[in-house]
Amino acid sequence: MRNEHDKQDFFDKPENISKILKVFYVICGLLVVADFIVHRHVYHTWENMPAFYAIYGFVGCVILVLVAKAMRKVLMKEEDYYDK
Repeated sequence: MRNEHDKQDFFDKPENISKILKVFYVICGLLVVADFIVHRHVYHTWENMPAFYAIYGFVGCVILVLVAKAMRKVLMKEEDYYDK
């Protein structure tokens, strides 16, 4: 008899995660290709660079992670901070 704890959800199966990642990569690739096809109304000259928004988003995320790691050093409390 199966228990409700034995039930595997959609995200518990590695093949489903693999399928989702493949779809994600295809969508990312299509968006980069669309960047060459769709006319954009740019305000700055650097926005004409191919895949500018993809690069801009990636660099922004990397900077966000690095800032968060630095903030962690400042904001982190000891493990037993509330037990004292």
